[in-house]
Amino acid sequence: MPFEQHIPRPFNARGVQQFSPAASGVYGISNAREWLYIGESEDIQGSLMSHLEDSNGSVMKHVPTGFVYEVCIGGRRPARQDRLVQEYEPLFNRNSSR
Repeated sequence: MPFEQHIPRPFNARGVQQFSPAASGVYGISNAREWLYIGESEDIQGSLMSHLEDSNGSVMKHVPTGFVYEVCIGGRRPARQDRLVQEYEPLFNRNSSR
């Protein structure tokens, strides 16, 4: 089952601040060609900002352009992340321990 919100928002500081919540959930980061990373967090906005601030990180080296998210309670996050990773096969979740 795909992300509930499937239209990407701009992955830049303004876009993250304007469109993402400081709430529990899962998020996906993509560029024009592929899904880069799907994560789960207690604070979606904070996690997205952390990716943006890590200019030398693997995700940022692949020039991400968009993000999507879903708000969900903490107990559901890991299972939802696993399902989305299975479906989208993001570059940086491949061969992960999950």
